[in-house]
Amino acid sequence: MKVLIGLSLLAISFFAFASVLPEAPSGFDNKSNGLVDDATHTADQENFDEIEQVSDGLGPLYNAQSCRECHQNPTSGGSSQVSELRVGHLSPGGKFQNPEIPIARGAEIIKGRTLVNDRAICPNAAFPSTEIQERVPDSENIRTFRVSLNVLGDGFVEAVPDQTFVDLAKEQCKKNHKKICGQVLYVPILEAPGQTGVGRFGWKDQHASLLSFSADAYLNEMGITSRLQPDEVTNLCNTVSEPNDKPGPDGLSDIDRFARFMRATQTPARDSQVAKTPKARQGAELFDKVGCDICHVQTLATASAGTKINGGTFSIPPALAEKQFHPYGDFLLHDVGTGDGFVVAMLEHYGKNMYQINWKNLSIPEYNNTANKIRTAPLWGVRLHSRLMHDGNSVTLLDAILRHGGEAAHVIKKFEKLKPAEKEALLEFLRSL
Repeated sequence: MKVLIGLSLLAISFFAFASVLPEAPSGFDNKSNGLVDDATHTADQENFDEIEQVSDGLGPLYNAQSCRECHQNPTSGGSSQVSELRVGHLSPGGKFQNPEIPIARGAEIIKGRTLVNDRAICPNAAFPSTEIQERVPDSENIRTFRVSLNVLGDGFVEAVPDQTFVDLAKEQCKKNHKKICGQVLYVPILEAPGQTGVGRFGWKDQHASLLSFSADAYLNEMGITSRLQPDEVTNLCNTVSEPNDKPGPDGLSDIDRFARFMRATQTPARDSQVAKTPKARQGAELFDKVGCDICHVQTLATASAGTKINGGTFSIPPALAEKQFHPYGDFLLHDVGTGDGFVVAMLEHYGKNMYQINWKNLSIPEYNNTANKIRTAPLWGVRLHSRLMHDGNSVTLLDAILRHGGEAAHVIKKFEKLKPAEKEALLEFLRSL
């Protein structure tokens, strides 16, 4: 396996170690990676695919009725064409501010979140005059879309030690003379109040834990509360007791099953036929030569079995332990010229108790520094995406490459100097991922 060029001896030793580790399972066959048996994984997938109803707690504001609705290409957990709307505005001092969205004819103002839900359960037969649909006021003039992410293989991403990302960010900055410096963001772990971890999930790295990520999505995308996110965005039209997501006979609630499903998925498989061609192999070499691999890191490795992560709430099982996998991403935040000025809305992602807890290593200034940064998009499975970059506004691989600027500007200059046949070879390599 090719690894990053120009790393320190420490980083080189890590990646050399990773190169001799067993490969994480890959494929789109809906099989478990070994974390659970296939029957359990199938049952968890059915839960992931389940269409939620108002009687289950759907809404009052929501975007989707199932996890699969936003993560389904080519199978449950994959990428999607679905996008979500986020808005905000600048304060008089020039700082990003969360929007204020009036509902119920202005009787209530939705605050503390940048997400604007596209759907609502009211008005309905029980509440014929209750108007709660969110609409964007003209005052919220910072607007963007976010394309839903692939979650296949994320169990292995979760199992990468925090220190790996810290070291990677330091090495990037040092070896590239501060031209490329990935940002590490320590974020709250909802199931371990007070504890934080290195963010790696979501376009803003807002979560380190798949359980936290599940609770966030269940509330903000489907409007369903859980033990980790127990408060509705609005109580108007709400008739189901909180939290909506209650444990079943086995003691597990939906968010536990969602997290277990993602942890048990295989990583996205490459197109093996294209990958073997001389053209794609040449493209892989050029990908590294121009410096794309600085941020789109090919290989990462997971921690050893029994390692406690997520604030001590989860121990890495043997199925996820000491595996190498190939995301072609560093899971760090970078300014590549496509940032839209958004800062993570703390109440939206971490709940109303966020500011009542003393979170270790959490830094609000660090969050504010992410305004024009986006998590490096992992390129595994990119051949299956029709809409690229965080907002889906790039629709060809070449468009996406040339859109890079900021930290990546000097890399793009190297790409532009390639001969036409070399550019096409690099693109062919990407088509194999």
